Amino acid sequence: MANILVVDDSVSIRQLASFTLTSIGHSVTEAEDGVEALSKAQSQQYDLVLTDRNMPNKNGIELVLDLRQLPEYQAIPILMLTTEADTTKKMEGKEAGLTGWIVKPFNPDELIKLITKVLN
Repeated sequence: MANILVVDDSVSIRQLASFTLTSIGHSVTEAEDGVEALSKAQSQQYDLVLTDRNMPNKNGIELVLDLRQLPEYQAIPILMLTTEADTTKKMEGKEAGLTGWIVKPFNPDELIKLITKVLN
């Protein structure tokens, strides 16, 4: 199964996403903001990154831009998990290199479907 990095400043969202993904066999590492996530991504390879948009220190869009600069992260799926549903924000994410967008609160079954789809 996949090695996934879950990034969110909300402990409860990180835990829910981690529980959902580990329940189907994925390995999950958590980070509380983009700075911690980038550090972890530079020291370990992940198959997928699931990140919030609005976080302190380094937001999700900044994280995506930084990850896409790293050769090992140019082609891996990066999904945004956020309360933002605005089309302009989604376009900003797509231009930064996002693979997909999930609006919070999320349905665990929908998260599993999307993760399975982008990993295959």
